[in-house]
Amino acid sequence: MEIEKKDIRALSKEQLRDFFVANDDKAFRGNQVYEWLWSKGAHSFEDMTNVSKGTRTMLETHFVINHIKVDTMQRSEDGTVKNAVRLHDGLVVESVLIPTNTRTTACVSSQVGCSLDCNFCATARLKRMRNLEPAEIYDQVIAIDKESRLYYNHPLSNIVFMGMGEPLMNYNNVLKAIEMITSPEGLGMSPKRIMVSTSGVPKMIKKLADDDVKFKLAVSLHSAIDEIRSRIMPFSANFPLADLRESLEYWYRKTKSKISYEYVVWKDINDNKASIDALVKFCKYVPCKVNLIEYNPIDDGEFQQASEESINAYIKALEASGIVVKVRRSRGKDIDAACGQLANKEA
Repeated sequence: MEIEKKDIRALSKEQLRDFFVANDDKAFRGNQVYEWLWSKGAHSFEDMTNVSKGTRTMLETHFVINHIKVDTMQRSEDGTVKNAVRLHDGLVVESVLIPTNTRTTACVSSQVGCSLDCNFCATARLKRMRNLEPAEIYDQVIAIDKESRLYYNHPLSNIVFMGMGEPLMNYNNVLKAIEMITSPEGLGMSPKRIMVSTSGVPKMIKKLADDDVKFKLAVSLHSAIDEIRSRIMPFSANFPLADLRESLEYWYRKTKSKISYEYVVWKDINDNKASIDALVKFCKYVPCKVNLIEYNPIDDGEFQQASEESINAYIKALEASGIVVKVRRSRGKDIDAACGQLANKEA
């Protein structure tokens, strides 16, 4: 029975150096291979042109590189690019390139399917099949960086973890991926250009703060009234807003980093004065900004886009209380580029 080979990118640089020493080679060979794997994005051992044929054969014997493949790529009339990304085991996730006049943003996935059950989200209808490995997350970013350079003539400028999956339910792998994205040995991107969006898991938000992360945090809030939020996001019944508030206050005390609230206004669900007042009150607990998001309906069910009048009522109330608010219009409608459901925005 053939032994399944390990993905070489699961090894640290030190482990790679040790591997070469154990196989009667020089430790620096591990540095060479590590550079090929990460900063040069090698898809195969044959790509490693400054490594001897014998060494490449040895690596082929022991390891694989489980690189992603962009199965299909669609470009929207507004310039948005959606990738269907096939993983080594045949499963598929989505990533999206969102361009503006000044920058390009990658919206990446962290899980195949999702652990949670948000009623408005297309991804939530897919059961979570597995977490993505750090290298699979990293590869999505590399692919979008190449598309950004090809179509927009400049490197990727921002990353948002708002694609398929709940990032904080794949905590270790997401943080390892960000470590490589921000490392000089990877993409060397500033962590301030990365935003991780969570549906709000208080324990994990506190862990982020304790781990002293430097990236930005967004929370899919959608209501500051427990009863309504539980209707929108049933899992949140286990994480009351009082607990979420406490974790966000803890986050701000430790990091001094503002929160971004992602907030969709739906017709006959949260388009009322009580919901507006509750959001304004919740926003006063921790320095924040609010992104009001235009909704892409996934069917003819209860979740439908609210009127412009309702959106404007939110804007007026938030601005009157000195809270920064922006409206995020949906992108890539003609290709259904709804990475998760919230891919229509920037970090």
